[in-house]
Amino acid sequence: MHSSLPTQAIVPGRITMTGDLGRPRQLTAADLRVWTEHTTSADFACATNGTQRHTFAGPLLYDVLRDAEPRFGPTARKERARFLVCVRGADGHRALLSWAEIDPEFSAFPVLLAVTVDGVAMDLDGPQLVVPQDHCGTRCIQHVVSVHVDGGYAAAH
Repeated sequence: MHSSLPTQAIVPGRITMTGDLGRPRQLTAADLRVWTEHTTSADFACATNGTQRHTFAGPLLYDVLRDAEPRFGPTARKERARFLVCVRGADGHRALLSWAEIDPEFSAFPVLLAVTVDGVAMDLDGPQLVVPQDHCGTRCIQHVVSVHVDGGYAAAH
């Protein structure tokens, strides 16, 4: 499988933020605690373990990415809607979201970079992407190591 996403060394507990950002950076779970903490409970239908219910807490993915200064005009809705966000876990599992899924001007879904699950801190292994509106846990990425923002693909189409 071909991937145009950048590859970087995996460092457990550290997220590398890349792509169309004015301030690419690396963050730890401790760094993520600077943003307002949101809490959500989510039920995920797991193919091997049945329905799982957990409570997650951490910042909104939107807040963290806005602080990294995505390269689009903040009032340009159509421009924002074409941006994609790819989140990768330490095991190589990836999930893709559109900017419109995380932007409160488009959607009311609280997508989190959770730093705790059921009250247990995830500082050593890294945060978890939580997409609470999903019925299955496929986009619930554990041990997040990278977040890549891409708005340039539209130029190729």
